[in-house]
Amino acid sequence: MRTPALKYIVEAALLAAGGPLKVEQLMELFDEGERPPKQDFFKALHDLADDYAGRGIEIKEVASGWRIQVGEVMAPWVGRLWEEKPSRYSRALLETLALIAYRQPITRGEIEDVRGVTVSSSIIKTMLERDWVRVVGHRDVPGRPAMYATTRQFLDYFNLKALDELPSLAELRDLDALTAQLDFGLPAAEVEEES
Repeated sequence: MRTPALKYIVEAALLAAGGPLKVEQLMELFDEGERPPKQDFFKALHDLADDYAGRGIEIKEVASGWRIQVGEVMAPWVGRLWEEKPSRYSRALLETLALIAYRQPITRGEIEDVRGVTVSSSIIKTMLERDWVRVVGHRDVPGRPAMYATTRQFLDYFNLKALDELPSLAELRDLDALTAQLDFGLPAAEVEEES
């Protein structure tokens, strides 16, 4: 039997895996003597990404490796396959998650100091259950509060390879100004003065 092209083997493995695969895991598909060089796997992944360009699916590298996923533009239609609606997250949960992502490691008390309100136990529980955050240690102060940081699952869920792909805080401030301008019809300069 003839061995299929590496790109098709990689494609089949990504489809069958049900989650992201690192290049090292893809290399393990071959016996040591017949294993192509690592750069050939990267070429196969990039060739597949080019093949999928402009289609309903894409090859994407996230923190846990490479995966085949539905293209972002297709999400509204594909999402209708599932009867249950996707979770809607509260502003409090998203603010808490953003603080953890940008200031990690951070304690619950530090989050409360920034937000100015108590962080609900259910918010922390939800993020821990989704495996978006984890306890990475305890602050050496009275009470030894837990310090939280994001996980690879957080990066994967939000389609990121690394935390440095998050928008900068300056970009977020610009977005806030734009949102306020759209919501209230204010010129951007007035929005900045009010902040």
